[in-house]
Amino acid sequence: MTVRVVTDSAADIPAELARSKDITVVPLTVRFGSESYLSGVELGPDEFWQKLRTSSESPATAAPSAGDFQQAFERLVADGATGIVSLHLSSKLSATYQSAAVAAKEVTSVPIAVIDTLGVSASQGLLALHATERAGQGADVAAIAAEIESLRARVRLIGTIDTLEYLRRGGRIGGAQALLGTMLKFKPIIGLSDGVVEPVGRVRTRAKALEHIVELVQHDAAKIERLVVISANAPDTDRFLELLDGVLHVEPGDVWAFGPIVGTHAGPGVIGVAYILTGD
Repeated sequence: MTVRVVTDSAADIPAELARSKDITVVPLTVRFGSESYLSGVELGPDEFWQKLRTSSESPATAAPSAGDFQQAFERLVADGATGIVSLHLSSKLSATYQSAAVAAKEVTSVPIAVIDTLGVSASQGLLALHATERAGQGADVAAIAAEIESLRARVRLIGTIDTLEYLRRGGRIGGAQALLGTMLKFKPIIGLSDGVVEPVGRVRTRAKALEHIVELVQHDAAKIERLVVISANAPDTDRFLELLDGVLHVEPGDVWAFGPIVGTHAGPGVIGVAYILTGD
């Protein structure tokens, strides 16, 4: 049995890693005014952050169409896939999951499980990596889907951002709305809870925000299966890695870049971690 894994570009899986793990990434679209780009295909993280700094237009994102997913599924079937597991960013943040679910109904030649990860960025990406590892071990679609649906409650995504303005503009601010009035005095620490953005804490400086995230990681350290750092070209990434190194070592390959989709809604300077907890 050959089960293949599909995700979308909001997962922020580095392109080389996705290729090496045989993960199919369906891109969302980023728009700057009248210009549109396929995230991760026509516009990578570095290019996006440069354009965000220089463009007079605010970016916006759009989900892939059901047709985009149908084409991806059909290509995999033609390539020999006997089943597909398709994992996507939170349905509470995007219509991407719904598009994939519609497409799956049109491709009936193999079993397809479409999963709402209730995550985004590396919290979504880590689940896609787990799925492809299990597929490589011979697990079938139903078994992988059941594992992912159980595992997603043990995934954490925590970060700090310089401004809530981008989340507010895009309508993805969720429970972090409560922090808007304090932004001049505090740096927010945010995470995801049940698929929506929620405040985790607030501190007075960026340095304190990084330290607080490390404290949260330290609290969970004994139960962490895998952790990745995600950064939007933040200038203090090396400092953050130094702080984390006192808790657990992060391999260079586990430092990922926030891509255009998350970047559109989080803005510059965002940095954080994603990790999976053991079930013990």
